[in-house]
Amino acid sequence: MTSATVRNVPLLDDDTIPFGEEDEMQDPGALKKYTHPYVTFFHLFFRGTAIVLYMCCDLLSESFITSFVFVVLFLSADFWTVKNITGRLLVGLRWWNYVNDEGVSHWVYEAKKGKINKHEARIFWLGLTLCPMFWGLFFIIDLFGLKFKWLLLVMIALALNCANLYGYIKCNFGANKDLNTAASNFVKTQIFKNAMDIITKPAPQPSTVQPAGVV
Repeated sequence: MTSATVRNVPLLDDDTIPFGEEDEMQDPGALKKYTHPYVTFFHLFFRGTAIVLYMCCDLLSESFITSFVFVVLFLSADFWTVKNITGRLLVGLRWWNYVNDEGVSHWVYEAKKGKINKHEARIFWLGLTLCPMFWGLFFIIDLFGLKFKWLLLVMIALALNCANLYGYIKCNFGANKDLNTAASNFVKTQIFKNAMDIITKPAPQPSTVQPAGVV
């Protein structure tokens, strides 16, 4: 059995500076455009490098095994970094799993309320959503090109990238909300609103201007 919960709780339980309070430790006059420039860089570095290595595998090495291992290493580093560091620091979100004493697996999606750097948040979500699109494109190319050995590598990349994307979407919109249901309810609301606008819209008044030549 599995269960999912969403909580607005502190994301750090140790003696380090809690997330959201880093700016309070700085001089108010020393605010920067990017609060965590190195974290922002590595959020894009590992996943971007994995894509570049995949595209240049034939140029960098003739060995499929070597290319496979290096791409998977960067994908794994990206997955761990995004899941445990960049999501917590850049957007105040974290998702994780634990198994209780009864053997029940619990998925926890946490959101930290506080000030978020909008520039870093924009970069975080762009990197999180665009990279799976690239891997999806590679999947289609390899599938129709019958490159099955590379297809396995692309499937691994899609699984790792989409896992983080799904986890952070759950954190952002709520673990107990079904996204398909939310989208369906939004469409129904818009249809109902448009129907009410049509019903309540006053009917156009008939024109009182007589045709020319009529007395």
